[in-house]
Amino acid sequence: MRALVQRVTRASVSVDGERVGEIGRGMLVLLGVKATDTGDDADRIARKLRTLRIFEDEDGRMNENVEQAGGEILCVSQFTLYGDARKGNRPSFVDAAPPEAAEPLYERVRAALGAQGGRFGARMQVELTNDGPVTLLVET
Repeated sequence: MRALVQRVTRASVSVDGERVGEIGRGMLVLLGVKATDTGDDADRIARKLRTLRIFEDEDGRMNENVEQAGGEILCVSQFTLYGDARKGNRPSFVDAAPPEAAEPLYERVRAALGAQGGRFGARMQVELTNDGPVTLLVET
C-alpha cells in the first residue's frame, strides 16, 4: 500500500461539481492499493498515518501527529500511485489492485483514520493548499 501524504491548511474533493469531502488544517492522503495488499497492510498503514508526526509543536519542530495538532484527514483513492513509467511513455498500472479488491481496503483505511473521503472509482477533482510544503510517501 502506498500513501502520498500532504500537510494542508485546507483540502477538498469534488465529483461532477459536487463537493463530497472537505477539511481544514490536517492531512490529505492519496491512497494507492497494490494487487498483493491485504487487510494487514491496510491496518498497518492506517496506524502509521495516525501517528505520523508532521505537525509542528510549540517549538516549531515536526513533533505532533494529526490528532495532537487538532487536524482533520481527507483520504482519496489513487490507483495511479502504482503507475510504472520506467518503460515507454505511457504508465502501466499492472501493480495496482483491481477495483473489487482495492475498494474494501481503501474503505478500511479511511474508516480507521476517521477520514472524510472521495467517491471510489469516480473521476474526482482534488483541491488543496499544501502547508510547508510538507509531502511524504509512506509505504507498507
